[in-house]
Amino acid sequence: MMPQFATLDWIVVAAYLAVILIGGWAFSRFKAADTRDYFLAGRSVPAWLAAVSVLSATQSAATFLGAPDQGYRGDYTYLGAVVAPILAALFVAHVLIPRFYAMRATTVYELLEARFDARAKQAAGGMFLIGRVLAGGARVYLAAIAIAMVAFGSIEAHAIIASAASVMLVSFLFTFHGGLKSVIWNDLIQFVIYAGSALAVLVFLRLSIPASNAELIDALRHAPGGVDKLRLFDFSTDLSKPFTVLAIFTGLLLLNIANAGLDQDTTQRLLASPSAKTGARGLILSQLASVPLIAMFVTIGLLLHIFYARPDLMGEANQAATSFSGEKVTVFVHYILTQVPPGLRGLVTIGVTAAAVATTNSALNAMSSVMIADFYQPWREARGPVTPKHFVRAGRWGMAAVGLAMFATAVLSFYWQRHSDMPLLEFALQVMVFAYAGLLGVYFVAVFTRRGTAMSVIAGLIAGFVTVLLLQPFVSGQTALAFPYQLCIGTLIAAVVTAIPRGKGVAADAAIA
Repeated sequence: MMPQFATLDWIVVAAYLAVILIGGWAFSRFKAADTRDYFLAGRSVPAWLAAVSVLSATQSAATFLGAPDQGYRGDYTYLGAVVAPILAALFVAHVLIPRFYAMRATTVYELLEARFDARAKQAAGGMFLIGRVLAGGARVYLAAIAIAMVAFGSIEAHAIIASAASVMLVSFLFTFHGGLKSVIWNDLIQFVIYAGSALAVLVFLRLSIPASNAELIDALRHAPGGVDKLRLFDFSTDLSKPFTVLAIFTGLLLLNIANAGLDQDTTQRLLASPSAKTGARGLILSQLASVPLIAMFVTIGLLLHIFYARPDLMGEANQAATSFSGEKVTVFVHYILTQVPPGLRGLVTIGVTAAAVATTNSALNAMSSVMIADFYQPWREARGPVTPKHFVRAGRWGMAAVGLAMFATAVLSFYWQRHSDMPLLEFALQVMVFAYAGLLGVYFVAVFTRRGTAMSVIAGLIAGFVTVLLLQPFVSGQTALAFPYQLCIGTLIAAVVTAIPRGKGVAADAAIA
């Protein structure tokens, strides 16, 4: 029987809830006069705060739970892959962000309207909404599993659904009134909790290992089987491995360009700065700051390897379980359940919750901005004048709608997981590849060529999605091709399809001007 929450754990959780209530009250005082305030925080966000917000939006509960598992089972190559987001940030900062600011865009998909027409913008926005609902719901479910196991000692339907509902409710309350400004300041609070809880676990785990730093380094450098777990870069050409150097400079680079420059969930924060230079600086700072954060999580995994697999250093044998009531769990979750003392267990639980809340409330606001700015607002304005406040209210209703869709996806994931062999962690991390393939292909054509039409944009988005789908092992029946290479192929196909027809001879820069 796994230990359940002690009184001290509930005190920690109560303190977190108090912070949420105080923060919610403070953020509710932010008054949004129009959609520019509600979705772009009045374009007043400084670079450092944009960086923290981007970092919070991109570091989900999947990272909190999955990155230590990468270190436990592998080495530092997951950390080495941060080269890709740094290079991607430089590209997005110099190529895409200036274009978005030049047209005073609310969403990144407005560039396609300027280049083609409204149909292209709405098709790209629709692709984003589909991918983000699926990915967001899966991430909420991942967080709900960990919260339910640690807090309730159960992963039955009622515990999972209650945990998922709690994450969604907290996220919704944080962003409902104040919009993006509430989200960004909430991101700062959640990031401190998220990173602080991970740091506390790292310190506790290190103190639990009776070995010197020199002994630890030697043990990790000479792991069983002759493996060097301190290896930072994998130079193999195995296409089933997602974090090799080859993958870094191909698919992972594309993945991070899409995440930083074409995903409204991330780019919205960069568009909320006073200028393109400030937004670009925030993006680059966020990627540089991710290096020590990811290093911390992977190091937790490496130390868990020592804790469970090196009894010669521990002085005793510790057994790492891989399941809980039949549910697959990562070694980090098992460690939290069995080794972490009261108080710290509660802190880790709110750390997972904070990670989930930060990514969820950002997704809610981003999806609502696309629904209103790209779909509802053009339709409503064509039918007569309305006040700016009308679209703020519509944005809140849109947020409620996508929140319900994400919650439904999280609940469906609970039942789907019991009838599928595909790990949900893998699904949560890779699902946006389906949307990114088409978006990347379309934007490369839109920005760097004069080819394409609105209809070819729609065809390219569909082609990218279908290509990635056909490359999945459960469809093709072939050996798994790592998702970075799936993204490369999907992007290429989408770009070719988009570029087939001749355009009107208008390049992206000319269209914006």
